[in-house]
Amino acid sequence: MCPHIQKVQTKTKFVILMHPKEFKKVKNGTGHFTHLSLPNSELYIGIDFTNHQKINEIIATHESFVLYPSKNSINLSERSIATTQEKKDIAIFLIDATWACSVKMLRESKNLQCLKKVSFENTQLSQFKIKEQPAEYCLSTIESTLKVLELLNTWKLETIEKKDLQNFLNPFYKMIELQIKCIEDPKSNAVRYRKKR
Repeated sequence: MCPHIQKVQTKTKFVILMHPKEFKKVKNGTGHFTHLSLPNSELYIGIDFTNHQKINEIIATHESFVLYPSKNSINLSERSIATTQEKKDIAIFLIDATWACSVKMLRESKNLQCLKKVSFENTQLSQFKIKEQPAEYCLSTIESTLKVLELLNTWKLETIEKKDLQNFLNPFYKMIELQIKCIEDPKSNAVRYRKKR
């Protein structure tokens, strides 16, 4: 999928916190695609990040948020996070896990509990056709990130070119195409190539 990666430069730092179970899903890990697509991003694997030195450094030096729905979250679809800034660079933490695992990660990671939460309104169905989402409004990590990028652009916190946003999901779509091809035609070149690897 690497040839289809569309790198997008951002002022915002994205920190992808990946559950170990997701790390093993290399065949459809959209957290990996997100990290590869955003040069200003970091990826860490684990469950409890309370004493993670690098993550705590980011929290200390950035105006940090975690993308997670809650009653008190800042709805990016309605307002900018700029009004809450303390003139620091922005960092947004993305939890790459199932809903059940993400709850545990937040519960265990005391440093993340202190962060402001951000969310957005979603009316689009996930295009993750090979995976059943827990609810209609749920999106994959890379789809959620694209939505955040679009909203940051809306609030003038980013100036990302429209074509870069349009191409952001390319590796995601190509991965789905490959998986569907493997399912429909088990003897395809795609399957043989995967086995050789």
